[in-house]
Amino acid sequence: MHKNEERTSLNKDLPESEQNPDGRGRSTASYIVAFHQDDSAHWVAELSCGHTQHLRHQPPWQSRAWVLDPQQRSEKIGQRFACGWCAQAHE
Repeated sequence: MHKNEERTSLNKDLPESEQNPDGRGRSTASYIVAFHQDDSAHWVAELSCGHTQHLRHQPPWQSRAWVLDPQQRSEKIGQRFACGWCAQAHE
């Protein structure tokens, strides 16, 4: 039996997920400060550490219906978010 190891999804090929060259984001304890849409109309969370993370609703792989609703999205601002880029820096 093969064990799947899950990690925070990151796509290094997209500019929305690039690490900041100025060194921001050394902690994995971040929070959501804002959202914006990329060129493909996917929602991207802007994190307090300076990094970004795509948050897609693509069932059955990713179930985040809240990201499509403006009110539910705004309720996520200020909530903690585990930054995958910051976690990689600490490995």
